[in-house]
Order: sequence, then structure tokens, then C-alpha cells
Amino acid sequence: QVQLVESGGGLVQPGGSLRLSCVASGIIFRNNNMAWYRQAPGKQREWVATITSVSINIYAESVKGRFTISRDNAKNIVYLQMNSLKPEDTAVYYCGTRLGGSDYWGQGTQVTVSS
Repeated sequence: QVQLVESGGGLVQPGGSLRLSCVASGIIFRNNNMAWYRQAPGKQREWVATITSVSINIYAESVKGRFTISRDNAKNIVYLQMNSLKPEDTAVYYCGTRLGGSDYWGQGTQVTVSS
């Protein structure tokens, strides 16, 4: 079955950086668009970034210029490099993909930006 496992979250000061990773299994990874989403306390889950199967990157305006999504098809991993972090980036970050009309998510990794 499809399994997505995120890691790399933590506590970081404003202006700092983190790199999130998501390992995928149960899919032909190279054929799938992969995305990162986030959900802050009391808010709905919001889309952050997508990398297509041909490595075209798309970003939400709120993270453009600060976050970079990338993928390693040999390792079935999608990354989210987050720089110049702000307190408003605090959220649980999820990676996701769609297969056969169904959406799949990992368990999420907590990112907290605070001094």
C-alpha cells in the first residue's frame, strides 16, 4: 500500500532553516507528482508546494523565494528546504500524493519557529 513518512521537523529560531524529507513507498515514485502541505493550529490544511513528475516546481505565494521542493527518484524521497523561516510557518507539515483518484498523506512532522 501507499506509505509516506515525513521527517526533519523541529524547533528553529526565526530566520533559520530546516530540511524536511518524505520517503514514499507503494507507488512508482518517478511517475507521481508530490506535494507538501501544512496545517497550523486552528487552521485548515494549506498547500505549500508541488513538484511534478518532470520536476516542475510550483509554490504558494507565502513561501515563494524561501522554500525549495526537490526530489530524488532513485531514493523515492521528496524534500522541502525551508529558509528564512518565520513564526507563521509554524505548522505540521505533510507530504502528499494522488494515485488512482485517491489522496495519500503521511503522518506529518512538526515545525515550530520561535525564539
